[in-house]
Amino acid sequence: MPDLQYIKYEIREWWERLGVRAWINRNPKIVLSATVVSAVVFLGIVIWLSIPEKVVPVEEFDKEWFYDLNTGELFAARAGQIPPIAAPSGPLADGKPAGVRAYVFSYSFEPNSPDQFIGFLETTDPNADRSKLGPLDLRVPGAEQWGQGRLIRRVEDEQWFSANSRQGRAILRVTFRQDTTGRRPHYCAPD
Repeated sequence: MPDLQYIKYEIREWWERLGVRAWINRNPKIVLSATVVSAVVFLGIVIWLSIPEKVVPVEEFDKEWFYDLNTGELFAARAGQIPPIAAPSGPLADGKPAGVRAYVFSYSFEPNSPDQFIGFLETTDPNADRSKLGPLDLRVPGAEQWGQGRLIRRVEDEQWFSANSRQGRAILRVTFRQDTTGRRPHYCAPD
């Protein structure tokens, strides 16, 4: 292993051969200008990073859409319930509740727009821990990434798929695709 004194000596010799000190002595205005510019840029970055981000208000809904599996109709119920819930038509033939969450979307921002559609239905996986499930907020970016313990399907389908499965992701991808004018669908809450 080389001697540390020797390495130190080599580095000092290399530094002096560069002539940086002599160049700085010949060009003090350039060095001073570079220092001032660096300080201003640093100060600008510090100020920019210290400005708080704009908080986007999130609208809370009191009701959510649910779909009656017996009648094929939408109904509004208290928000935050974990499906399946009791439906207006009563239970299914096997005695289970017939109300599953429905995600209603529209490409326009009109409250009663005729282009509203049910993107998909959601129920709870019977094998999932219900205490770990909470309501889905589709207004948060990345809502497609949720899915633990949830089963989804389209209205016209008979089979439920895990929201994290390949088929579940395909349903979400189709639901959130742009229309022909490039608009993305947004969630429509019940009145």
